[in-house]
Amino acid sequence: MTKPTVITGAAGFIGFMTARRLLAEGKPVLGIDVVNDYYDPALKESRLEILQGFEGFRFERFDLVEGERLMGLIREIRPDLLIHLAAQAGVRFSLQHPHAYSHSNLQAFVHVLEACRQAETGHLVYASSSSVYGMNRSYPFRESDAVDHPVSLYAASKKANELMAHSYSHLYGIPTTGLRFFTVYGPWGRPDMALFLFTKKILAGETIQVFNHGNMKRDFTFVDDIVDGILRVAAKPATPNTAWDATHPDPASSSAPYAIYNIGNGNPIQLLDMIHVLEQALGKEAKMEMLPIQPGDIETTCADVGLLQSAVDYRPSTSLQTVVREFVRWYQSYYPSR
Repeated sequence: MTKPTVITGAAGFIGFMTARRLLAEGKPVLGIDVVNDYYDPALKESRLEILQGFEGFRFERFDLVEGERLMGLIREIRPDLLIHLAAQAGVRFSLQHPHAYSHSNLQAFVHVLEACRQAETGHLVYASSSSVYGMNRSYPFRESDAVDHPVSLYAASKKANELMAHSYSHLYGIPTTGLRFFTVYGPWGRPDMALFLFTKKILAGETIQVFNHGNMKRDFTFVDDIVDGILRVAAKPATPNTAWDATHPDPASSSAPYAIYNIGNGNPIQLLDMIHVLEQALGKEAKMEMLPIQPGDIETTCADVGLLQSAVDYRPSTSLQTVVREFVRWYQSYYPSR
C-alpha cells in the first residue's frame, strides 16, 4: 500500500492546493491543520470540504504543538515524505502578536523535526519565506546571500526554521529542503494578502490602502507554479554537497543532506501595476489612500530561481493578467453576493 504524503497546514492556501494536486493524481494524503481563526475559518473549511471529496484523503485536526499526538501519528504512518506548510503567517500580525510565532513557527517545528527523526521520514520539505532576506538590497535575492538581518519576527522565525532543519540534517541524516516562498497568489488565496484585500474593497466601493506610496515591488508567483515546484523538489530529496567547503560555506547547501531554494517567479511587479490589472479585471476603478511603508515590510522582493531551475527544472510561466483574471472569477463565484 502506498504511504500517504503528510501535509501540515492542509487547510491553508498552499497546503490545500498541494494536497488537491496529489489527490487528483491518485496519491493518498494525510492532512493536518488546527484550522485557527487568523483569517476566516469558513474559507479553510471550504477547502477541506473539497479535499474530503477525494477517497485518498485523511484529515486530523489538532495543533502541532501537541507533540505527542503528532509523533504518534507520524510513527504510525512512517511517511516517506512530509511537507510542512503549517505556520503562523503574516509580517504585520507579528508586530502585535509575537508569541503566536514562537508557538506555531518554533515550538511546532521542533515537534515536526522530532517526529521525522523518530519515524525516519525519508524527506522533509518545509516552508521558509522570502522575508528572510530582510535588509538585503542586493537584487535578485540569491540563496548564497547572507540572511542575518530580518526586519520582522515572522522573518526571524523562518530563518530559525532553516537553522533548526540543518541541525537535524547534520545530526540525524534527515534530508531537509527549505523553500523560500515569494508572494504566492491565485484562487483560494489568503484574505490577508493584497490581491484578496484589494478585490474585496474595490468591489465594495471602499478605499484601499497602498503602502510606501505604491513604490513596492513583489515577485508575485502563481500558486499552481508553486505547487509544481514543491512536488518536483519533494521527488528529489536533499543530498550532501560533496563540494561543500567549510572554510567558504555555501548557505544553500551543506555536507549534510540539506538544501534551500528560492521559489518565486523571478519577475517583480510594481504594486500599482498589479492594482491596474485588477481594476481592468473587475471593470471598476480603485480608490487609493497612499501611505508610508509599514514597519516590517520589505520594499522589493525578487527571486533568483536559478538553483531551483537547475535542480528540478522549475520554470514558472503564468502571467499576472492570467492569475488576476482567474482570481477574480473565483472570488466572484465564491462570494456571489459581494
